[in-house]
Amino acid sequence: MTYLGEFEQLVLLAILQCDEAPGGAYTVPIGRLISEKTGRDVARGALHTSLERLEAKGLVSSKLGEPLAVRGGRSRRYFTVTREGVAALQNARAAVVNLSAGLERLLDRKR
Repeated sequence: MTYLGEFEQLVLLAILQCDEAPGGAYTVPIGRLISEKTGRDVARGALHTSLERLEAKGLVSSKLGEPLAVRGGRSRRYFTVTREGVAALQNARAAVVNLSAGLERLLDRKR
């Protein structure tokens, strides 16, 4: 089973959402969505590092788009979550749900 850190989970979830939106999933909308939904500042370097790590793990794949005039002829790299990435997200979510079982009771005891 592949372990996912919290930020990796956020990146995968953002890719899934951005992939469905017009424009696709590339670094700018991925970072923007994470920031909007979590209130966290997303450093571009941290996002690039996480995307590279997720691709090395086989949890995302990427492809270069067509060169864009607005980017000086550079291409955007678009990301897609692989089946393995979806499975890793499902496993991570199941682990949190399992560990959270009975949490309210435990927290009530601590109050």
